[in-house]
Amino acid sequence: MTLDDWQAGGRWYTFQGQRVFLRDEGAGELLVCIHGFPTASWDWHRLWPSLIARYRVLAVDMLGFGFSAKPGDHRYSIHEQASLHEELLASLDVERFHLLAHDYGDTVAQELLARHLERSHLGELKLEIASGCLLNGGLFPETHRARLTQHLLASRLGPFVARLMNERSFGRSLAAVFGPRTQPTPAELHDFWRLMACNDGTRVAHLLIGYMAERRRHRDRWVEALRETRVPLRLVNGPEDPVSGRHMVERYRELVPSPDVVLLDGIGHYPQVEDPAGVLRAYLAFRERVDTRAL
Repeated sequence: MTLDDWQAGGRWYTFQGQRVFLRDEGAGELLVCIHGFPTASWDWHRLWPSLIARYRVLAVDMLGFGFSAKPGDHRYSIHEQASLHEELLASLDVERFHLLAHDYGDTVAQELLARHLERSHLGELKLEIASGCLLNGGLFPETHRARLTQHLLASRLGPFVARLMNERSFGRSLAAVFGPRTQPTPAELHDFWRLMACNDGTRVAHLLIGYMAERRRHRDRWVEALRETRVPLRLVNGPEDPVSGRHMVERYRELVPSPDVVLLDGIGHYPQVEDPAGVLRAYLAFRERVDTRAL
């Protein structure tokens, strides 16, 4: 499936007056796939045919990403991206769903889990999270090893750095977080860049990077969500990831009770792109266990 095919097969949802791109296909229990920074729902395209053969699957380009609107005067936040998903699910009359998230999407998933935990305690649970599978991401700010570009975007130089971003520098930075034997092709890097550049997206990169400060500010809330949730969780990790690889898994095992972890040897930050077959095996085995318990 090409990127153009991906776009042609999607549709639009309006969130707070802004157009948001999404894919919604398949049948059965709903699986919500949440992408990372700085990419988009296209990240899931290699898993997509196998997933929609088994489930109904929803993937959104969050506000500021991919084909969706990228307002330049907007205050982007993880909380808002979580609300985007909740409002979309309410519009679809969804009452129960599963999560598969990566990177920035992991943090959105943590906020959704925190809300789920709060509502469970209050007896007001109307939107049930049936399970959550997390790929490489900054689950703990103390283990998130941000790249130089991310540090620069988060600094006072951020607007200037965002304006200087081009396809070559973007591709070099993105390829550096892939595994040494699973590097993206020039064509793949070009597609990732097209998504970044769509709707003049480079001009908001320094606004989106605010998620790193949010992770520090809301660390206790989001780590507690992992520790206290009763939602079944699995972590699938590419340990060669310099940002959130093996070192992050060690922290996960320290903090999360009864950690369920699958390591994909030789894989970096984008397991769903680098090793889709490995991610699919790990995910389907997890879902088989979750679904069997639900019977």
